[in-house]
Amino acid sequence: MATIEFVQNYDDLSTDQGFQFRFHCDKCGNGFMSTFAANKLGMAGGFLRAAGGLFGGVLGNAGNSAYEIQRAVGGTAHDGALKSAVTEIKPLFNQCRRCGHWVCKDICWNNEKGLCKGCAPVLMEELAAAQAEAARQQVIEKAYATDQTQGVQAGVQSAAQCPSCGAPSTGQKFCSECGTTLVQKVKCGGCGGAVTAGAKFCPDCGHRF
Repeated sequence: MATIEFVQNYDDLSTDQGFQFRFHCDKCGNGFMSTFAANKLGMAGGFLRAAGGLFGGVLGNAGNSAYEIQRAVGGTAHDGALKSAVTEIKPLFNQCRRCGHWVCKDICWNNEKGLCKGCAPVLMEELAAAQAEAARQQVIEKAYATDQTQGVQAGVQSAAQCPSCGAPSTGQKFCSECGTTLVQKVKCGGCGGAVTAGAKFCPDCGHRF
């Protein structure tokens, strides 16, 4: 039998009951499945297994042997089924003369250029993709340029939760639930009094920080 030409990406779904193949596009991976073709020899093998289940013995062993399964699936019947499947599915693909890939006609082929889209992208598709990417980048830039802290005073040392009621901090100076101050205090190096963090002078002794 002559050699069988086609895409390298295919799955052999054949069993002892019949032959079926799934072919994949080299670019996007989309697949097309060939029509199931019953295997007459495989049906005979199935009969042997059924008979073996009833009667046991040598007949049962023959029906379940690896050799019998391989004989049913492989050989010229399998090659003929694969060739027929290629004949059925091949019209759905084109082979790119530049890269050699087999690609699906509907998604990955550039009819205008006669090449796959990997070698000759469709310009309008590339433009649309570039515009979408540019818009995404601009949204990110605008988001960074806009204050997203919503009034949170980042310069004030604040606790993560209220020490009094345990409510989560909102980034403000006082707890929104009980009014307790959330601003951390530090000790003055001059008088030892409590001073709000970030203050320049002690309100009690005037010591400069």
